[in-house]
Amino acid sequence: MPENFFDAMIAAADPPVFVVTLAAAGQRSGCLVGFAAQVAIEPRRFLVCLSKANHTYRLAQRTEFVAVHLIGTGHTSLATLFGGETGDEIDKFAHCSWRAGPHDVPVLDGAAAWFCGRVLARHDFGDHAGLILGPEAGEFRWPEPAALRYHHVADLEPGHPA
Repeated sequence: MPENFFDAMIAAADPPVFVVTLAAAGQRSGCLVGFAAQVAIEPRRFLVCLSKANHTYRLAQRTEFVAVHLIGTGHTSLATLFGGETGDEIDKFAHCSWRAGPHDVPVLDGAAAWFCGRVLARHDFGDHAGLILGPEAGEFRWPEPAALRYHHVADLEPGHPA
């Protein structure tokens, strides 16, 4: 199948993007994620995929918990920070408002909603690695009119190549 048909279909679907944060070995990390979805109803399960090129992926190898944040269109600066910068060069958390959440996982104050999940399984998907999460705690704040979607960040220059 030619890639352009697949890419066009996915772009037309305009899925939501998320910011994933985590902490391990005394370090914090986070990144913008475009590959994520609920994968089961009972028990609830969520798949989040991390690019193997970025700092968050490397730290995720040593963590048991991950926070997934839904970002509203009024907070595109969070998407720019977590998608356009790399944790290899800056402390992204020094540039945004956050607090320590469950299991000391960073929770972004500007998120419309978030949940913290236990990593139940890890899967290799080529240039990305998938984490299956079991949601344990979270908050639905939703002050935003709409979720940040792929088309809002399609032109964002990533901190690392995918």
